[in-house]
Amino acid sequence: MITSKLTSKAQTTIPEPIRKALHLKNGDTIAYAIEGEKVILSRVRIGVVEDPFTTFDEWNSDADRRAYADL
Repeated sequence: MITSKLTSKAQTTIPEPIRKALHLKNGDTIAYAIEGEKVILSRVRIGVVEDPFTTFDEWNSDADRRAYADL
């Protein structure tokens, strides 16, 4: 298991083996997914759309966001 410490400002350094495994470099965006008591860290790839509804303008209103919020 690889570990790192949390600073008083809630910051940490991502250890080198993790950076290498995820091919992380300066300026990359990372994402966190919470699954129970575990957190999955992953690199966000450029061009990834997190909300598929924003692709379609006809589904991009406040009313649509409220309607689809619980899906």
